[in-house]
Parts: sequence; structure tokens; C-alpha cells
Amino acid sequence: MPVLKQIPRSDVTSDVVKAYYDRLFGPDRDPVASPGTATGTPGDWWTVFAIAPDIFKHAVDGFAVYRHPDRKLDPVLRELGQTRAGWVKESQFVFSQHCKSLRALGVSDEKIAAIPHWTVSDVFDEQERAVLAYADCLTAGDGRTPLEVFDKLRTFWGDEEIFEFTYITTLYSMHAVITRALRMEFDNVPERITEVAAPEGFNAQDFLSAPQRR
Repeated sequence: MPVLKQIPRSDVTSDVVKAYYDRLFGPDRDPVASPGTATGTPGDWWTVFAIAPDIFKHAVDGFAVYRHPDRKLDPVLRELGQTRAGWVKESQFVFSQHCKSLRALGVSDEKIAAIPHWTVSDVFDEQERAVLAYADCLTAGDGRTPLEVFDKLRTFWGDEEIFEFTYITTLYSMHAVITRALRMEFDNVPERITEVAAPEGFNAQDFLSAPQRR
């Protein structure tokens, strides 16, 4: 379960939230009592964001931004950035959902599977490698980007495409962080980094003592 409460259909007062509940779960289903979406997700991203209807609306308006007809960005290159953001930020939800989006755009399973190790893969062309490099700068590097990366991007993109990609990729980096923090969707998992128990009979004091000469 997410760490925050979920909003059942009976408590929804926002028309926007109601419309999305109807669209994603059906008009007669409470997504809290009966979770699940068509893509196989629990759907609790929606029910948690519904805590603040104005933020919910802001978020879904943001999703519409990258599908707006004014966008110049190639959708495959855009989705490469979003998928890589999910991987780098360790969000199973964002990564998994955008793998599906890439597949819907006709990207091969071989190429999708190579996104985690793109730096040593030969399945990406020069443009895709430049885009993935910039996605890493935006996510793993928190925006720190060598000017040489922009020089390469400008061989095939104008400023508008670069700005669109920057905004959309960092938007999904944010969503990856939020989803992990609140343990929503596929990111509702136990902490992986924990102490591994020592063998039976191990003495912690011996571990700290100087090694004995033989």
C-alpha cells in the first residue's frame, strides 16, 4: 500500500478527478476498494494524487503537454528520455510504463531491453545515443551537462526540441522520485539496502580488532 491515504470514489468532489476515475477504472468502480487498470498497474498513483485535486489537475495537464500538437519532439526520442529517467531514478513504475509506450511506437524489444546498458549497446543510432546521454545528464547528473552534449544535440535538434526534451524528461524524473517516495504502483517495494546478517557465531568485536599474525 502507498504510505499516504487513497481517496475513494465516494469522497471525490473534483470533476476532473471523477472524470479520470471513470476513464481509468469505469464509472461504477471504486479504485480504492477494487484497484487495477488496463495496463496492469494497481492505479494508486491516481487515488493518492486525488488527495489534492488541484495538484492532480496540474499533473494530468502536464501529461497532456508532451502530446500537444505544438510539440516538435520526435515521440520515440521523447520516450527514450522518459524511460531512461525511470531506470536512472530506479522507478519500476515509470520505467515499465514507458517501455510499453516505446513498444506502442514500434520500437523493438531488443532496443527497449538495451536502455539500461545503452552505453555499451550497438542497437542505438547516433541521435538516440545523444538523447540518452542527455537524459543521463538530466537525471543521474541532476542537470550537469557538458556543452559538447548540446553541440551533438544541435546537429539534429533546434532549441525548441532541446527545451521540450529537457522539460519532459525532468518532469518524469520528478514523477519517478515521487512514486518511489510514496511507494505507489510498482514502486511499493521494501527497502533493498539492508544489513545482511553475519554468520552464526560472528563476534563484532573480532571484526574491529587488528588481524592476528600467523
